[in-house]
Amino acid sequence: MFKGFTRFLQSPGESLKSLFGTEAAAGVPEVRVIPRQEHPVSRQHFSDAALKVLYRLHNAGFEAYLVGGCIRDSLLGRMPKDFDVATDATPEEVKGLFRNSRIIGRRFRIVHVRFGREVIEVTTFRGKPGDDHADHIAQQSDDGLLLRDNVWGNIQEDALRRDFTINALYYSIADFSIHDFANGVRDIEARTLRLIGDPATRYREDPVRMLRAVRFAAKLDFQLAPDSEAPIHELAPLMLQIPPARLFDEVLKLFMAGHGVETFRLLRHYGLFEMLFPEAAEAMDELPWAERLVEEALASTDRRILEERPVTPAFLFAAMLWGPVVQRQAEQEAKGLPPIPALQAASQQVVSRQLQHVSIPKRFSLPMRDIWDLQQRLPLRRGRRVFQTREHPRFRAAYDLLLLREAAGELEPGLGDWWTAFQKADEHEQARLLDKAGANPAGSGKPGRKPAPPAQAAPRQRWRQPRGMSVQRAWIGLGSNLEDPEAQVARALEALDRLPLTRRVVASRLYASRPVGPQDQSDFINAVACVETRLSPLALLDQLQALEQRHRRVRSRRWGPAPRPGSATVR
Repeated sequence: MFKGFTRFLQSPGESLKSLFGTEAAAGVPEVRVIPRQEHPVSRQHFSDAALKVLYRLHNAGFEAYLVGGCIRDSLLGRMPKDFDVATDATPEEVKGLFRNSRIIGRRFRIVHVRFGREVIEVTTFRGKPGDDHADHIAQQSDDGLLLRDNVWGNIQEDALRRDFTINALYYSIADFSIHDFANGVRDIEARTLRLIGDPATRYREDPVRMLRAVRFAAKLDFQLAPDSEAPIHELAPLMLQIPPARLFDEVLKLFMAGHGVETFRLLRHYGLFEMLFPEAAEAMDELPWAERLVEEALASTDRRILEERPVTPAFLFAAMLWGPVVQRQAEQEAKGLPPIPALQAASQQVVSRQLQHVSIPKRFSLPMRDIWDLQQRLPLRRGRRVFQTREHPRFRAAYDLLLLREAAGELEPGLGDWWTAFQKADEHEQARLLDKAGANPAGSGKPGRKPAPPAQAAPRQRWRQPRGMSVQRAWIGLGSNLEDPEAQVARALEALDRLPLTRRVVASRLYASRPVGPQDQSDFINAVACVETRLSPLALLDQLQALEQRHRRVRSRRWGPAPRPGSATVR
């Protein structure tokens, strides 16, 4: 097992020259093996799942090491959370040992071994790509970007293929020693972050390494080595080569780890933030409050993570992109659009441009747009509208964003305090607050108008039938399977009450039905409403389709088959 390793120890310089060339080997230190009695890393620091993977590989005759961040964090006195295993077993051999595993990736093939909710990532030792390797094994672009890197090698080659010296640390399950191939322990002691090899070349191979450098510097409170720091400003535009879907995962690692504020400042310093959020960066240069708003949102997220409270990327994206939304909404209003359609058009434009740089899945982009829409509703503090706003599924996130907008200086303080008091108040205090908002010119609605009772929804106004127009009954089916479908259907039923010359008579209970078409989606939650209307059938259809468009659904055709309702009653 250690024959090749012993040979490497006898002449490390010559081995490195043969593997990576004279230039790459220059300045690379000899490997240092730290025995168990000389380091503080213990198996007690590792999860049971990681130990199971290590021992099964070892017992099957393969080399098995814990590598990277878990060893680095253990040496720093931190409790490691993620465990990566490096081995000389190929992905197929690893999969053969673990039924609870699957091979993922095409650019870098790795194996995920799953134990319940914990995933252990197993990688095969990588070697140096050569000209004789086919494109499906190793491929590099003309700019130096690694498109595929599935050349297997030995532990020495693998160590020098890693990005930072502090991550080229291997913990052997055979004798519990640590193998340090690039003076990583020395850099940990000096709190220095240093790339292995020529920094410009390594950044060109994978520009995401620039984001990793910033993330580790912020997370560990390390300083970037001068030679590792120097090329970042010049090479930052290489980030535009990275697929948006991959950058979404990287953005979550950057901002959802509890060190978002410092990470953001480093990204701005090195010119990397504008590669991820170009329109947000432009807004920060023009709006005096935009940058502070992002920092306030990141500080709030950092506090919640520290307190082990839930966080969502939807809120963070809503804050980061709010500046561009405000700018584009002003442009749309200058063209004559009313505020709400202008906001919806601006939201669509901002999201469309952002998706070209960082993907935002719909499970986050739809709540994000709800948070933006609620910024228009929060100032409208009259009657039933207040209670509808408070019961909205995104109210709390929208309220938090409102507070941050006031803290950042975009809005004058006051509205946030009103909503804070309203949420804590009893019925009588809520009535007083509504009276105050109605009498205040800064509030919404006509001054002095008495608000609806606070304890219940405002009583429905009596519907007066216009003379000379016949009344017809219509039955309308509603359904949703996005986000919180019950809330979506409830809002749709409320919207029917606001249709002109129309009133809702009765509505069914909610029921579930299977989707028509592709089956890899959630069941629909539906309801049927009966309305009485003075509108003609075509006029009613136009009103309903306009209502759909205001909620961002556009039909490709006016007429379509009605889905067959299911039979599973929800409530």
